[in-house]
Amino acid sequence: MEKRIYFDHAATTPVKKEVLDKMLPYFSEVFGNPNSQHAFGRDAVKAVDEARDTIARLINAKPSEIYFTSGGTESDNWALRGTAHALREKGKHLIISSIEHPAMLTTAKQLEKDGYDVTYLKVDEYGLVDPEEVRKAIRPDTIFIGVMAANNEVGTIEPIKEIAEIAREHKIMMFTDAVQAAGVLKLDVKELGVDMMSFSGHKFYGPKGVGVLYIRSGVRVDSILTGGHQERMKRGGTTNVPAIVGMAEAFRIANENMEENARYVTALRERFINGIFARVPDVKLNGHRTRRLPANADFSFKYIEGEGILFHLDLAGISVSSGSACSSGSLEPSHVLLAMGVPAETAHGSIRFTFGTDNTEEEVDYAIDVVAKTVEKLRAMSPLFKTEEGEKEYV
Repeated sequence: MEKRIYFDHAATTPVKKEVLDKMLPYFSEVFGNPNSQHAFGRDAVKAVDEARDTIARLINAKPSEIYFTSGGTESDNWALRGTAHALREKGKHLIISSIEHPAMLTTAKQLEKDGYDVTYLKVDEYGLVDPEEVRKAIRPDTIFIGVMAANNEVGTIEPIKEIAEIAREHKIMMFTDAVQAAGVLKLDVKELGVDMMSFSGHKFYGPKGVGVLYIRSGVRVDSILTGGHQERMKRGGTTNVPAIVGMAEAFRIANENMEENARYVTALRERFINGIFARVPDVKLNGHRTRRLPANADFSFKYIEGEGILFHLDLAGISVSSGSACSSGSLEPSHVLLAMGVPAETAHGSIRFTFGTDNTEEEVDYAIDVVAKTVEKLRAMSPLFKTEEGEKEYV
């Protein structure tokens, strides 16, 4: 196989060389445990403090409001479960959107078993949450509102600022999962008005296994990972110094180059979208046409399975996702697309293409050609599809 093209940057990104270079000394030279009371420990804690300062500055927070975790899943769990436990005497009603990441949805389902009541907000055909629907869902016992900043599957960007204003009016905790938005969109926690926010290093060319939970000063949230006194006694576990250093460096680079990167990947996305529409009939672009992440192009190809397209593209050297990476092993249609009103048979034919700064127009053009030929081939074999005097229909 001559070509290998990576169009799955929403799943993970490669670590940039300059990020890796920044990390390397903390594996072997500055290897101390930040909790150790000696010179090696002090060198390590200095690096962690600098990383905390960098991230805080970039999201307009205080360093004391930044907590390091193992990634987006832990941060989401901590925000939802930690708030539910801390405020259970005030109420047990939680509000989240129906298109949240499984890290939120699964946690909410578990909390329901523990006696909590969860409202799952509906979305429109583009995957947008209506702030007024949030207002209508609020009850006297509501203690938590969680809506992701941008959806991981279809790329739709949510009106977080407007939702946070409603939460603040009612004195309710507001959380946003910004895993897909971090490093791509400008995130100012004060401007957004959120109380908590999560993101993960490997989505913006940093290392895997490390993330952040921003917790505004004064917010009550219980710990869910207990042990030592790390993270100001909020989150036990030996501090992952190399990963934290790498994440902060990657976040700095992503923010400094945000506008340039957005212009570049948006151009690739639009070239791809227009090319697919020109070459492939019976295809639907999922998510909002313009209010979407720069890199995201999620399509549903009617009459065929997304898994079949994925495998054929992989054989042609093109790496993509069928739905989100966290659920791609499931045979169930995307919960996000179903929530948007996409029919199950159409949702089964969805593929997510997400572009990166290292991709090229030549790669996009090659992918358009391969996708068009693959779809034509699979439809010719599909029992759901027939061609009769130019008409295409389910049989």
